[in-house]
Formats: sequence, C-alpha cells, structure tokens
Amino acid sequence: PLKQGVHPTALVDESAKVDASAWIGAHCVVAARAVIGARAQLGPACLVGEGSRVGDDCRLLARVTLMDGVRLGRRVTLHPGAVIGSDGFGMAKVGEAWKPVPQLGGVRIGDDVDIGANTTVDRGALEDTVIGDGVKIDNQVQVAHNVVIGEHTAIAGCVGISGSARIGRRCTLAGGVGIVGHLEITDDVHITGMSMVTRSITRPGTYSAGTPLMPNAQWRRNAVRMRSLDELAREVKELYNRVFFNK
Repeated sequence: PLKQGVHPTALVDESAKVDASAWIGAHCVVAARAVIGARAQLGPACLVGEGSRVGDDCRLLARVTLMDGVRLGRRVTLHPGAVIGSDGFGMAKVGEAWKPVPQLGGVRIGDDVDIGANTTVDRGALEDTVIGDGVKIDNQVQVAHNVVIGEHTAIAGCVGISGSARIGRRCTLAGGVGIVGHLEITDDVHITGMSMVTRSITRPGTYSAGTPLMPNAQWRRNAVRMRSLDELAREVKELYNRVFFNK
C-alpha cells in the first residue's frame, strides 16, 4: 500500500498544496507554492522548489532535486540523485571573464517519463526544456538548456545533449552518444553507442560514428595512415589526371 501523509522531519511551506493521498518522506523540503498531486510519493531528502508541480502518481525515490518552476506530468519516476531544473550552462564573455547569463525558463516533463540516477536536466534560458510523454532516460545523462525530446524516445547512460538540440519521437540514443547544440534529429532515428552527432539528421534510420574496436597495433598503424590522407588524396588525383586526361 502507498504511504500517505507528511513525515515529522519534512518541511512543507504553508503555501504549498499537498494532496491528502500523497506521501512526503523524511527530511524532504516542499517550497512555497509547490503542488504535490494525488498518490505522489516523495522518498527521503527530496527537494521540490518554489512553484514546482509534481503530478499524480509520481515517484521521487530519494535525494531528488526539483528546482523552482519544474512541472512533472503524471506517473513520472525520478531515481536517486536526479537534478531537474538547475541553471543551464549559459555564459557570455565580458573582457577576459565569463559571466553567467540568467536562465529564465523552466523544465516541463510529460506523463510516464522515467529519469535515471544522477541524471541532470537543465532549465531553459528563455523557453522551457521539454521532455515528452513516455521518454525513458538512463543514469548519468546530461540534458542541457532548451533541449526538446520527443515522445517515447529512449536514452541510455552517459549521453550528453548540448543546448537547444531537438530530438524527435521514438528515437534511441545508445550509451555515450554526444549531440552538439542547435541541431535537429527527426523521428525514428537510432544512434549507436559512442557516436558524435555534429549535424542535423533529416531521415529516419540507424546512424553510427567513431572508430570500432581493434587490436592496438592495428589501430596505431591506421592512425599513422590517417595523418597521410591529404597527401595520398592529392597523389591519387594527380595520377588520375595523368592517366585519363594526359595532364
């Protein structure tokens, strides 16, 4: 049976709204104007920031942090150590120093989303960071500010998604994939492990990048040859011109 009520060690602001069927666990903090939905379960030491909303039947397992202005849909599960709504990495160079740019957006998470342990989802700079319904995110994933992830996409551990990238619906990102910012990936794209995505993908399908594993000696030989590719290409072009065009 689900727990109900508020643990004696929890701190709940008087302006927060907590459904009577919800559970606020030991050492939790629920800040001003936060809303906790029906049957929601907050495990030990969770933080729900000002104005944040936790939907019906959500589970925040332990030490989950929702910063201000985060909105969770229904049946969302957040695993231990997840941090949702930290400031995005927005910096402007002023002289020789970097100055933080205010991050004024929030985070919106849809229904039936799972987010793994120690995963971080940053708030948007102006607009919200958005995670669609049914998205599944593994442990130790970084989702930067203004990212949009489409419905029912699955993301494996240690993926890094840079700011303002847009991921389509029903995509899969295997472990260790890196995605640069300000690009778009269409629906039904599958990216294999450790790939680096540096440009938009406009057609569905499976994509790979990087060097497959091989014996070290072979890899070293290939690395040496790689440094000679420009020179080799010029020599092949010169030979082609001499053979076919008598140049």
